Amino acid sequence: MNMNAADSPRIASETTPLVSVGVSKKPKTPLPKFQIGILMMLHVTEPIASMSIFPYINQLIRELGITGGDDAAVGYYAGIIESLFFVMQSLTVLAWSRLSDRIGRKPVLSIGLLGTCISMICFGLSTTFWSLVVSRCMCGALNGNVGILKTVVAELTDSTNMAQGFALIPIFWRFGTFVGPLMGGILAHPQDSWPALFAHAFWRKYPYFLPCAVAACFVVVAYFMLFFFLEETLSTKRRPKTTLSTLGVPSGDSVDDREVLAQNSRADIPMRSLLTPTIVIPIANYTMVSILDISLRTLMPLFFSTPMYLGGLGLAPSSIGLWLALFGIVGGLLQALFFAKIVDWIGPKRLFCVAVSCFPPVMLVFPIMSWLVQARGIVDHTITFALLGQLALTTIWGMTYGAIFMFITASAPAKNVLGAIHGLGQTAGSVARAIGPALATSLFAFSKEHHLLNGNAVFFILIILAGVLRWLASQLPDEMQDRDE
Repeated sequence: MNMNAADSPRIASETTPLVSVGVSKKPKTPLPKFQIGILMMLHVTEPIASMSIFPYINQLIRELGITGGDDAAVGYYAGIIESLFFVMQSLTVLAWSRLSDRIGRKPVLSIGLLGTCISMICFGLSTTFWSLVVSRCMCGALNGNVGILKTVVAELTDSTNMAQGFALIPIFWRFGTFVGPLMGGILAHPQDSWPALFAHAFWRKYPYFLPCAVAACFVVVAYFMLFFFLEETLSTKRRPKTTLSTLGVPSGDSVDDREVLAQNSRADIPMRSLLTPTIVIPIANYTMVSILDISLRTLMPLFFSTPMYLGGLGLAPSSIGLWLALFGIVGGLLQALFFAKIVDWIGPKRLFCVAVSCFPPVMLVFPIMSWLVQARGIVDHTITFALLGQLALTTIWGMTYGAIFMFITASAPAKNVLGAIHGLGQTAGSVARAIGPALATSLFAFSKEHHLLNGNAVFFILIILAGVLRWLASQLPDEMQDRDE
């Protein structure tokens, strides 16, 4: 008797995706909003803490006297400081992710939050280059939360609401990129902005402690939310009376299957068995997105703060913070409103390819603004229009994250390896983010010092890398796969 291929049993292996293509659409499962909301509150603290230094890091490097008054060399040292977090994170994030498969998600998330809090306080009290280095290294080494957060989102969602769940990750990251730079730019040097309130000599000695302390306060609030309200999602570490239904995830046969698979989550699965094309291709795309995105985020404040005679905009830290905040909040709002709808409309691969194609125009805006400033001698309304155009393109580019997270999750051959796969992806992403700032700022400084392509060589090099990413995007599967079957 002939059996329809769709009805035949499917044997899973380490190389088999969780789901097959061509399954009819199921009704969407509602998101467990309370638990997802707590996760996003934890997630938003990282960009607030890490990006609050961006508006003033270049000025801080100058004030420390490391460059000996050479403004063109500031980029080298700023890039080192910005990269150190990701260097250390890349060395430890996979270990934290695998540890969370053994002891649970909550304990490891708690360690990450405490590490971020302590390191931010240390950064604010730093008065030498090496003390800045130590505090950033501490923050990266103790923080593996991003990979674990993605794993928890994957455990709380199914194939019908995965786009909604993963769309929230870049949205709240963007919100953090709004709050962090805004806070860093406004609160730096409080003794100058509010002399009556911050007249004590402490604030003159530590002019950047206030933004660091406020960032640490956000982390403390997130820690208490985690401690009191977040439920453990690792099956073997849940409280006896806690089930997925109490978290807002529907119960049923699929949940029973999920429970059975989760019992093996503590097993040591060799990394080599996961290095298949199905898994490696989405992670390779994520790596390239990470290196290009962090390069863009690093170049923006550097370009904004670079003096006009060197081809930058010469903006003050407060203005830099406002512009970076605008980029963050607009990107987050538009993704919140349209990402899931666009995925339903054109599919994740087509959206990813369109978003990747927006990166080269984003880069071209920088030399255009440089030419306008040098030609006009001032930052006027034409620069404002150029920045608004760059904002629109950057918003579309930001949708790459939500799309590629979906591909990484769907590539998992079984649910009990989600932690390992997201840890592997985050390791690759952290390596990229470690390379990105140092690469981008060094190329920027080198381009300015040697007048390569009129000081704009760095932007054209990144455009070439975007071409590589566009090719990698074409290697992704054409259809998003249903990971529940």
